[in-house]
Amino acid sequence: MDVQLITVAGLVAVTIALWATRRLPEYLTALLFFAFAMILHVAPAPLIFSGFTSAAFWLVISGYVIGIAIRKTGLASRCARVLAVHLSGSYPQMVAGIVGLTYVLAFVMPSNMGRIALLMPIVLALADRVGFGENRAGRIGLSLAVGFGTFQLSASILPANVPNLVMAGAIDTTYGLQLSYLPYLILHAPVLGILKGLALCACVVWLFPDKAEKSIEVEPARPLSSEEKRLGILLLITLGLWLTDSLHGISPAWVGLVAACLCLLPRIGFVSSDEFGQEVNHRTAVYVAAILGLAALVGQSGLGTLIGNEVLAIAPLDPDSPFLSYTSIVGLSTLLNFVVTANGVPALFTPLAQSLATASGLSLLSVLMIQVIGFATPILPYQASPIVLAIEMGRIPFMAALRLSLALAFITFVVLVPMNYGWFVFLGWLP
Repeated sequence: MDVQLITVAGLVAVTIALWATRRLPEYLTALLFFAFAMILHVAPAPLIFSGFTSAAFWLVISGYVIGIAIRKTGLASRCARVLAVHLSGSYPQMVAGIVGLTYVLAFVMPSNMGRIALLMPIVLALADRVGFGENRAGRIGLSLAVGFGTFQLSASILPANVPNLVMAGAIDTTYGLQLSYLPYLILHAPVLGILKGLALCACVVWLFPDKAEKSIEVEPARPLSSEEKRLGILLLITLGLWLTDSLHGISPAWVGLVAACLCLLPRIGFVSSDEFGQEVNHRTAVYVAAILGLAALVGQSGLGTLIGNEVLAIAPLDPDSPFLSYTSIVGLSTLLNFVVTANGVPALFTPLAQSLATASGLSLLSVLMIQVIGFATPILPYQASPIVLAIEMGRIPFMAALRLSLALAFITFVVLVPMNYGWFVFLGWLP
């Protein structure tokens, strides 16, 4: 390697190590990456700061604004309370309902952290009302259903979590390809969304068995406020435009940005300027921009090709055995998850995809989509920051979260990964 490439490799390694170990706040590591990338002249400024022009960056910002509006108007709380009344018949019914609710909310509230912050207090109140006190298995199970359902199932919806946004942005900046909402949903929702949700329900009920001691009384329904009606209409229009992006050609990010701007407009909007400044997580947005800039740097500097060649030397990729190549790529993204956690996997994996596609005989887009399985299936809880947040908010013992994480990962890799391969083949994504 020449001096320039060694410098790039050192900067990338230090940045990823700081993100993985959390020795510094993620946003501070991001700012240090920008600063040293410019000081060391490793690449032109438009490449280093390309994350800020990516659709993923703006979808993060708009997602937070929409989430604030949903919470502030009371629309999400209303929906959750109404559903909770119908979920308290039995413990398995509660678990299934909560997992389903996390998945449904992912379509209209593109922020894992926001959904957990919204749902966890409601679920804990639900646990109290059915008699699940502190340290009860049922309380732990319901809390973990929120954390794992929110993160893992949302990977099947393009704008619904940070790793997806990082992946979409990295694919755009590295290869000039843009992912579409509906084709992505069709590709991933049946296995990584619906079937994985059923597996999660089964694991929670099996690992944390309990029985509700009380039933929830139906509360008198209050009429929808004008704000709730207006926001509901806006969300339906936004979701409709997201689902039909392949028809009108407008990226989900720009649809979300328009919706966010409408939420911020004086008088007719729902979010004030003070709330935008205080409640929108600008630190996460800077972090996402840095990850995208790092991915572009790895791809354009040649470091991605170099790492790819080293991986190819040991990875069992065979054009004559598509299933072996498929499982090898899943294994690679899973291993990267241990090092850089879910948010960082797409940034490191995406620049390697072209080399992996050439060696495996699979299409570039197929290789890029296979990585979703790996970063969407954390084997250890720390690999997904939303799950860590759920553990903290629900005061869940770490060993309980670890048991569920290992059980769900086992089912995913033994049962769902082969089924997902069959679905890819059926849709024509794999030979």
